[in-house]
This record gives sequence, C-alpha cells and structure tokens, in this order.
Amino acid sequence: MRGLLCWPLATLLLLLQPWETQQQPTGPKCHTGPLDLVFVIDSSRSVRPFEFETMRQFLVGLLRSLDVGLNATRVGVIQYSSQVQSVFPLGAFSRREDMERAIRALVPLAQGTMTGLAIQYAMNVAFSEAEGARPPKERVPRVAVIVTDGRPQDRVAEVAAQARARGIEIYAVGVQRADVGSLRAMASPPLDEHVFLVESFDLIQEFGLQLQGRLCGKDLCAEWGHICQHQCVSAPGTFYCACNSGYKLAADNKSCLAIDLCAEGTHGCDHHCVSSPGSYFCRCRAGFVLQEDQRSCRAINHCGFGNHSCEHECVSTLGGPRCRCREGHVLLPDGRTCQVRDLCNGVDHGCEFQCVSKGLSYRCLCPEGRRLQADGKSCLRCREGHVDLVLLVDGSKSVRPQNFELVKRFVNQIVDFLDVSPEGTRIGLVQFSSRVRTEFPLGRYGTAAEVKQAVLAVEYMERGTMTGLALRHMVEHSFSEAQGARPRALNVPRVGLVFTDGRSQDDISVWAARAKEEGIVMYAVGVGKAVEEELREIASEPAELHVSYSPDFSTMTHLLENLKGSICPEEGISAGTELRSLCECESLVEFQGRTLGALEGLTQNHILWGWRRGLEGR
Repeated sequence: MRGLLCWPLATLLLLLQPWETQQQPTGPKCHTGPLDLVFVIDSSRSVRPFEFETMRQFLVGLLRSLDVGLNATRVGVIQYSSQVQSVFPLGAFSRREDMERAIRALVPLAQGTMTGLAIQYAMNVAFSEAEGARPPKERVPRVAVIVTDGRPQDRVAEVAAQARARGIEIYAVGVQRADVGSLRAMASPPLDEHVFLVESFDLIQEFGLQLQGRLCGKDLCAEWGHICQHQCVSAPGTFYCACNSGYKLAADNKSCLAIDLCAEGTHGCDHHCVSSPGSYFCRCRAGFVLQEDQRSCRAINHCGFGNHSCEHECVSTLGGPRCRCREGHVLLPDGRTCQVRDLCNGVDHGCEFQCVSKGLSYRCLCPEGRRLQADGKSCLRCREGHVDLVLLVDGSKSVRPQNFELVKRFVNQIVDFLDVSPEGTRIGLVQFSSRVRTEFPLGRYGTAAEVKQAVLAVEYMERGTMTGLALRHMVEHSFSEAQGARPRALNVPRVGLVFTDGRSQDDISVWAARAKEEGIVMYAVGVGKAVEEELREIASEPAELHVSYSPDFSTMTHLLENLKGSICPEEGISAGTELRSLCECESLVEFQGRTLGALEGLTQNHILWGWRRGLEGR
C-alpha cells in the first residue's frame, strides 16, 4: 500500500539521538505559510515508558523542522487515554523552545484508549478561537496529527468524519500494535497520503520527510505571479489573496474594496454612524452628548441643575425635567409630591379571598377553614394527612435469612409509630436484589395491622444488590397514582427509605438524583458493610438528618428514634415534610387566644365580685 509506512517503536529508544539530529534544520526553515497544527498523542497504559519517550523525542524533532510563530505555524499538543488533557493550546507559545520544554515535561496518563473522545476534543476545543486557532474567515489550514499504538476503545469513524467536514485535515500515525482499520477510518483522503503505520525504524526518516513535505510545500506566493492587490497568503499546495484592514476581497478574489462599516449595521452607534476610510465614528443628535464608549448617546441632564423640586426622583427628558415617585407611591396633581398607593385598589393583586395593604406591599388572606397556598394568593382547604412512604429493602444474599427477619421486624417497628390510614400515612414496600419486586404498593393496605402482617409474609429474594435499579423502580412506579400515591396537587410529602447492607452492583447516581428532583425526600439506612458515600448520595440534604448507620443487624433498633424524629410528622419536621395539619395548628392558636381571653375576663369578674363583697361587709 503506497504511503503506508511501518516501524517497531520498541527499537526506537536506542536511536533517538540520530533521529533528533536528523530533524535539526541545517538550512532555511520549512515555510508553511499560516498553519494551525495540533498533535493528538496516545498516552494509554499500553504505551510503555520507553515508547512514550520515543514519541516525545519524535515530536521535538519534528517541531525543529517547522517555521513556528503566531503568524506562521501555530502548534498545540493534547494527550489522551481514558480522558483528554491539553498539554498546551495553539495560542500558548510562539517560541519553539517553550514548546519543547512543555513536551519534555509531559507525564503520560496511562489509562484506556479513547481516541474518539480525543478527536471530539480536538474538533470542539483545540481548534477553537478561544484556544488560539485562527478564525475560519482567514482560511488558515487546520491539521491534526494523531499518533496511537492500539485499537480505540470507542467509535472514531463518525466523529472523525465530523472533524473532516469542519475542514480539519487528519493524519493518522499508527505505531506497532495500531489497528489499520481505525487509522483509515480517522484519516483524510487520499488515505495513501494520510495513513502511516510505523513498524520499522529504517522508515522513520521517510515517514518524517513525507509528513514534513505534506505540511511544508513550496511558497507559491514567492514563486508565482499571484497578482493579489494587497496580500498573498501561502498554504500547503496553494495560495490565496487577503486584504488589508478596512478592505474586503472582491468577487475576483484578487482585488480589494473599501469596507463601508456603517452600511454593515454592526457599528453600534446610538444615533448616527459616519464612515471614514477603513473606519467610522459615531455622532449624536442635537440635545445629546457622546458617552465614553464613543457609541452611546446621553441626553442633557436637566435634573442636574438642582431646580426640579421633586419629592422623590427627577427624570430628565428632551422636554425638560419630570418627577417620578418611588415604588408603592403615586404622583399627585402638582407633579412634584408623592402619596402612598393603596396596592389592593391600584394593582391586580390576584388574591382569591381578601387583599390587605401593608406599607409598600400587600398580602392575601383566606377565610376560616382554608389556608393560603404556596403561590401566596389562592386558598386551599385544610387537609388531614401524613406522608406517602415507600420502603426499599435490600434482599441480597449478603443479608442472610436470619438477618432478613430482623429487617422485617425493624420495618414493623417503623410502622408502629406511624398513623397508617388511607387519609393519613400510606406505606408501600419494595424488595430488591438482582431484580426488583413490589411486595405491596402504597394504596393496598389502610391499617397498620394489615401492613405489619404483609411485611411478615415477605419472602427473602437473595442474589445480587441492584440498588440503582430499585431507585429507578421507586421513581417510575412506586409513587404513581396507579400504585396508590396521592396526587401532587394535594402536596402530600413523598418519602423514600432505602435499607441496604453493602455496595450497589450498579450505578445509583442518576436515579438517586432523579428521586430528589421529583420532590421525594430520601432517607438511607446502612448496616454492616454499607458504603457511606453511597448512603450520602442516596439521601437528601443535609446528610446528617437523612443518613443512619448501624454496625450490625442486632443493634440497629437504636436507629428508630432518629427515623421517628425525621419521618414522623408529629415528632419532627425535615426537608420536604410539613406539620400533620396546618388547620390544627391554626385552630390551636385561635383556641388558645380565646381561652386566654376568657380566663382574663373571669379573673376580672372575680376581683370585682370580691371588691363588692368587701363593701357589703362594711
């Protein structure tokens, strides 16, 4: 195959110095014209230290043959394994010595071989203007040289095609164990000029010379009669014309036309734009002055004269000053003084029942027996309710049968301190191991006795620990109305309690986060070898209130008080829960006020009665 070269990297270390010496320029530098060149280096664990050192020296030698500079060849280097690391971007260095210093300090990543990820990074980041690449309108060629020693662990064909479609020319250099099919999928056409397989050190010179020849080429601007009116720019194998600042290329791609920057509409002038050769300036209408940004215009400040007599604020207009009141006030007919506005009469307050003005704001009230909703405007009838509670119980083989019975007893102790009823607390139970099984949904049982009997009848599953699968089942099914959960419109708190004794065999992060996004307050109870990081990831914040742990099954009953204070609405309030009945709370306050008033009246009557008896005794 023409252009497909080979060399063994293992033999390179002994011959590094000759290669680096051969790459030293003995005459004029290679003049490529403007060129953005990014090396994509494989530093996976399959690249042994002495092989990586060979690639390092090869890069240094190749750099010495290029005309490096901000206006010539810009060079960037990235290395990759399972992740991508920028060694230095295109705009970082303009001196070859600085580039060599960064390459010699390079430390391999020594992980996997995610070549597709590296191409994606080069396309989206390394060749971006933010990293130092020149804008597409300058037509500077973009070249990527990928050096790898193995088969990619991800897909490369699609992302390489996208990179080529964006105008990136790709050279694929395979070393020793590289996969030829992957190299051909990455490289630009023609493949015989862009694919190199290195198996013999004898051919490294030929490879270097071919790559150098492709990147360099001749300076066609210097050798040909280009007839560009302003500037000629050389590129590998071609040239193009460019114009000086303030001019644009004409349709013949050779001559240049003066740019009317005002006509393009990008000048940003507030009022008038005045063109000048290759530039422009802004000018304001009469009665305005130009600001420091030389674009925006400001009206003459009539308020600055100090004779406006406004009580609150003065606003300068073209016709002179006018007064304006602060928020919550209205301007009186004299045009200067302000008065507090009755917001309930002057705005669309949206209160369902009653609006009460208070200073510069207002608040909504609801009639007795109804309470204000979260929107602060509409009223909702008070409800009697607790929570919808779903228990996820680990039934993996590490729990063991005798401990699983202790777990069921522990669950029933939780049930004992909850007010279980269709209108109060509803309880559902899910067991998980290598699969997930709903033992009973939220809407099945209406009493604590029925729930406890169903818990005792649960059979131990054994096998693995798929906690992430259980969390997904809980989010997608357990809290659905079909399973007995109350509609979200009723604002009944939803609580999930995960009980586990070991590390999950699948990922939990996605569905643990999803549960919290769905408004489910999550508690995590760990026993034995349970992993603290997983418990904290499952639980809601703060973790101190939502994570419990016991070293073994026989001592886990001490966790009951913690859970009781967190879950039970009567015992405590945690994030996402609320008082058992806000109506009860409001009624209690009202009752207390009435009682204290009655007692005060009785006390006064008693004192008056005693005073009268004293007078009669006289």
